[in-house]
Amino acid sequence: MNRLRKEYEVFLRCPRSMQILIVSNMIYALVLPVIEIFVAAYVMRNSRAVAKVVTYQLSIYAATPLAFYLNGKLLGRVGAKHLYAAGMLLSGLAMMLMMQLSILTPIGVASSGFAMGLATGLFWANRGCLALTATNDSNRNYYYGLEMFVATLAAVVVPALIGWFISGTTLYGWLGGIPNRAYHIVAAVVFGLTILAAGILERGTFRNPEATRFVFFRFHPLWWRMLELALLKGLAQGYIVTAPAMLIMLLVGQEGTLGATQAIGGIFSACLMYLAGRIAAPRHRIFVFATGLALFFLGAVVNTALFNAAGVLIFIGCLILAKPLLDLAYYPIQLQVIDVVSRLEGRNEYAYIFNHEFGLFVGRCLGCGLFLGIAYWWSGTAALKYALPVIALLQLLSIGVAGQIFRGITAADRTSSAASFTKQTTEA
Repeated sequence: MNRLRKEYEVFLRCPRSMQILIVSNMIYALVLPVIEIFVAAYVMRNSRAVAKVVTYQLSIYAATPLAFYLNGKLLGRVGAKHLYAAGMLLSGLAMMLMMQLSILTPIGVASSGFAMGLATGLFWANRGCLALTATNDSNRNYYYGLEMFVATLAAVVVPALIGWFISGTTLYGWLGGIPNRAYHIVAAVVFGLTILAAGILERGTFRNPEATRFVFFRFHPLWWRMLELALLKGLAQGYIVTAPAMLIMLLVGQEGTLGATQAIGGIFSACLMYLAGRIAAPRHRIFVFATGLALFFLGAVVNTALFNAAGVLIFIGCLILAKPLLDLAYYPIQLQVIDVVSRLEGRNEYAYIFNHEFGLFVGRCLGCGLFLGIAYWWSGTAALKYALPVIALLQLLSIGVAGQIFRGITAADRTSSAASFTKQTTEA
């Protein structure tokens, strides 16, 4: 209890805006597994087509850059916290609308994905803005470590509970034995949680980015390295979100198995995230990042080699550890680069948040395009089997790019310090 009290005191020493952002994100963390996992499972259950699942995800990714652009236009008139809250609410509403589709036609799936993309685009655009203003480089490891700790626990508990609830409609005859009714109840609960998270966020005070130009095409070389890293991250995003649901539904079982499988290694992973956030210094980020990439590659190779229930369990176990490790390292790297290049180029921070989304978008299109190409020209099963290890192998290139980014940050800091010293000497 003394140890827990000390950890709570560490949280209380954080700035109030950072505390409110963390609490709001903790509540919304209960929503993310539903949006990321069970919407894909809903599409898979009602269409039995892996291509439609990836089409839905690709539609989300197509709408996200548009949402980032609209968000940039609105930031001059509306507070970032209001737009962030709106993104939360709209994501819950988009999920409820998705569940109302009686027949999942390709156009219906794509339209639903586009609506969800607009909602999540607002959410992610302002999540980066608020994190950038509420934290600094010295406390970002703690911020993301605590956030990943809660998100990883939610990724364990929420899928297990929801999987048990949806499977119960078939096993025990709940809700007339109709699983889709269970999905509708889950969507309503999700919408309630988004209202709560948005309400808490409104109590905080956050600095809004300046209402200036945010669309640029020329950048410092360091930022182009960051875009390379974003592209490589985007390659795997569609797979990380949709692959577990598709593999479980195809090779293992139904939603109950999906929920139980997500719990493998989850508690250990959550504790690891918190410890990494508390202990790891900024210089350790590349090691954390490389570990996450290696785990993802290992899981993908094992899944392809076995391609059975055991392979799926090993892949998801590796993914549960890899995903939060990658996020724990990636987001502080991104924000640190934004701090440096915005100072060097004298631009609004949102210009880089907006531009970063296009790096992710190109990677997402390439990754999902590879999957859809194999699915249409060969089969959905072949796409699940062979695309994953190819993407995971390409992801390993991120280690070298991250190393170049760290060297670039060090060089930029030295240049900035030398320029500042020269200026002070001249003035003296």
